[in-house]
Amino acid sequence: MRTAIFPGSFDPITNGHVDVVVRALSMFDSVIVAVLNNPEKKSMFTLSERVALIQDVFAAEGQRVLAKSFSGLLVDFARSQNASIILRGLRAISDFDYEAQMALMNRSLDPNIETVFLMASEANSYVSSSIVRQVARFGGDVRRLVPARIVEELAKKFPAKK
Repeated sequence: MRTAIFPGSFDPITNGHVDVVVRALSMFDSVIVAVLNNPEKKSMFTLSERVALIQDVFAAEGQRVLAKSFSGLLVDFARSQNASIILRGLRAISDFDYEAQMALMNRSLDPNIETVFLMASEANSYVSSSIVRQVARFGGDVRRLVPARIVEELAKKFPAKK
């Protein structure tokens, strides 16, 4: 069984992330959306909220998509999940430099780990979690940027101003 690990902060998960996971399911048996626990980073959603939201978004996929949290080295987490593939989405060529460095470092830490890059679909090439948070914070419409479940949760974080 081929399992891919899709790591990130997912604060919140966006339609771009969802697109990458759905497309990856045509290549891999399962995808683990690995939510990074980074205590140095101030997140809008807690770690447990992010994991639960991702599970909700992918509920229809059953066990083919799982959300799990991790801390420490990604390669250690991948090994603990019996996965040898790291999945990364690229929105623009500017993402490639950083992602290539990370892929090479991961391979140097574990030569059995391969990184697979998927280009974002054109419709999602400008979407990032930070842009979503900023638009939502100022009352903008994020319905085209995130799954409906995330729209609901963002509305709780940023109630409409009257």
